[in-house]
Amino acid sequence: MTARTAFLGPAGTFCEAALLSMPAWRETERLPSASVQAAIDAVRAGEVDQALIPIENSVEGSVSVTLDELARGKRLVIFDEVALPVRFTLMGRPGMVLEQVSSVASHPHALAQVRDWVDARLPGATVIPSLSTAGAAASLLHDPAPFDAAVAPRLAAEHYGLPILADNIGDTEEATTRFVMVRLPGGIPAPTGADKTTLSLYMKQDEPGALLAILTEFSVRGVNLTRIESRPTKKVLGDYFFSVDIEGHVADSRVSEALMGLHRVCLDVRYLGSYPRHDGKQPVLREGVTDSDFAEARDWLDKLKGSAQ
Repeated sequence: MTARTAFLGPAGTFCEAALLSMPAWRETERLPSASVQAAIDAVRAGEVDQALIPIENSVEGSVSVTLDELARGKRLVIFDEVALPVRFTLMGRPGMVLEQVSSVASHPHALAQVRDWVDARLPGATVIPSLSTAGAAASLLHDPAPFDAAVAPRLAAEHYGLPILADNIGDTEEATTRFVMVRLPGGIPAPTGADKTTLSLYMKQDEPGALLAILTEFSVRGVNLTRIESRPTKKVLGDYFFSVDIEGHVADSRVSEALMGLHRVCLDVRYLGSYPRHDGKQPVLREGVTDSDFAEARDWLDKLKGSAQ
């Protein structure tokens, strides 16, 4: 049976392009969702098997709705990820040429990444935010169209048959968006040696050293953080949780022992999965934090306990 995969739609988004770039999942049944929350809700309700959603952009930072939705409600886990270079294309209404463009629309994250190009090449053009890049492209087929042009992936122009007015218009050539595949909790992917683990961490109380106590659990065990950010719990003003990505797999001794330590110092630890890193980068481990080092320490302690009896 073919897996059903929700993605941030409509057809032609960067999210669909990312899904098509993943050999293991490009043949799944692709089901566009109107928003990140709708894609997550579809997984929680059992309407789809999994969902691919954006979590982080190298220019605009993390996608807050993804961090917040994964941190609350029915738990989901990340089991795969992919990073997609972001290349923006300006497409117009049928028959439109660049010199005629007086208004352009796209998702706010996309507009922020082409701001310099638009200011230089389309001075005075009205910039209109849209719910998605591909949604803006699809709107160009309306009669009348609500604006002249849209900034979206080239895939959207191909999907909707729109003229390309300019290609590769991003202000930063290295812009990349990271997407994660989520599903209901089940089997954890086996460790590969180049893995990542995602957590949402809640403090017991806001006090001096609360964050330091959390970071210490990682530091003393040689666990490197690749991302950490604070997000409001949406309960009271000033109440935050921490969303983190760490190097390693829950099956690694240094990671599992760090999680046990966090369980002691945190109000709650939400485990959001261990999965292969998209870049295949293996962590550099200092002496004393490998699995064999932890095993040797446990053996030493067991012998110590035995000799004391």
